[in-house]
Amino acid sequence: MRITNIQGVARQPPLVLPQQLTGVAQGGVQMRIKGPQSPGERLSQSKSMVLQESDLAHTPISRHRRNQSQHNAGRAAASEASVELRGEYLNKAKIWEGGKKLRKNWTSTWVILDAEQLVFYKESKQEALGNLKPGCKPDGVDLCGASIEWTSEKSSRKNVFQITTNSGSEYLLQADSHPTICKWYDAIQKTVSSLSSRNGGSAPGKPGLRRSNSSEFLPRHGSLPGYGSASPGAKQRNPGHRRSLNMFASSKLRHSVSDSADKSGVKSRLKKFIIRRPSMKTLQEKGIIKDRVFGCHLLTLCEREGTTVPAFVKLCVEAVEKRGLEADGIYRVSGNLATIQKLRFIVDEEEELDLDGSQWEDVHVVSGALKMFFRELPEPLFPFRFFEPFVEAIKTRDPQQKVQAVKKLVRQLPRPNQDTMTLLFSHLRKVLVCSSKNLMSTQGISIVFGPTLMWPELDSGNMAVNMVYQNQIVEFILMESREIFNFPRD
Repeated sequence: MRITNIQGVARQPPLVLPQQLTGVAQGGVQMRIKGPQSPGERLSQSKSMVLQESDLAHTPISRHRRNQSQHNAGRAAASEASVELRGEYLNKAKIWEGGKKLRKNWTSTWVILDAEQLVFYKESKQEALGNLKPGCKPDGVDLCGASIEWTSEKSSRKNVFQITTNSGSEYLLQADSHPTICKWYDAIQKTVSSLSSRNGGSAPGKPGLRRSNSSEFLPRHGSLPGYGSASPGAKQRNPGHRRSLNMFASSKLRHSVSDSADKSGVKSRLKKFIIRRPSMKTLQEKGIIKDRVFGCHLLTLCEREGTTVPAFVKLCVEAVEKRGLEADGIYRVSGNLATIQKLRFIVDEEEELDLDGSQWEDVHVVSGALKMFFRELPEPLFPFRFFEPFVEAIKTRDPQQKVQAVKKLVRQLPRPNQDTMTLLFSHLRKVLVCSSKNLMSTQGISIVFGPTLMWPELDSGNMAVNMVYQNQIVEFILMESREIFNFPRD
């Protein structure tokens, strides 16, 4: 029975091509079928099984037809969603580049949005019209895989949103007009979404890759190497890229999400530290902060030592008078600065000091340390409020009146300033006595000690004029020191 059916089927006539038929619509096929139940033959017209050249597809057909159709649909939606803005002035600041924080500098920039990136022109919109200077290139920001969000913590300005790129760079865009910045935000958001769909990323509102051991979702980056289509059956080419993707995504989340938490944490810790920090007196009692000699106010230092002349000044004066009065260029020749700093450190640490030691053999080191002590006083030996009165006194033409005016001002000085000045000028008189050997004159000493012992609180005047008055005041006091300080006659 089966053999008979096979033979019957084999005796069926062949198909008749449309070119051999007349009166048949183009694209149809007429078949002559003779069945066992109908004695006659009947014609049957069906759709042509032969494809014309015009019906052939111009692109190869993918085996994954479902994925191909989804991809084409995403491409069409992306092309419809992309928005291009031809240019407008916006305020831009770049705050991160490749994971490195930058100083926030706002600049007014001509911005153009095209299908895939933002372009910033530094100078003006004339550059966008083709007038770029040689060697100048606009700054382009690739929006593929980028994220955009409004922010009020990264800047005190209003109408600010942030763009975080695939490479870890972050930009802030701002405009004074709220409708203007909203227009740019919506346009960039649509462009980012379209690029995400076009490159196989997750569509807006749909989750992307899930981070391991977390409920947070990460965006898909179809542009990264090793990531093809978004189909579930697509194979991962290089497992190493997953690690880099997770590292980048975690850094981006760390920059954008945890910034506010870090700031609040730092503020709270600083507040607790300020509240609980120990007082200056407690730190001094514990020895954490020690009282200094260099840079300490003269009144404070004398009060701490229980004297009216600092002990270090007395030691230096005694050492110079003992072995340096005849030294060539005493107080004019500079000693070794490293040795002077070493001496200063020992004095500030309140260690035992012996200026007769071998390391202080050079007397110019001792004289240099004494000059440094006076230069680093917060308020000079001639207090600030006495600077102008001394200048007016030195302008007096009558010599006797000038002496009395200067003597009156010296007696008005605070006790530590007056006693220290008396000791110092008495010592300088002894230096002048040996001027034939040390080659130091009154004018030479005044040039050295003028800017060292007095200076104005505010350098509002002419520095050269002030220096002239400083030298003249010290020279006059040195010449008339016997009358001003009531020194005994030699």
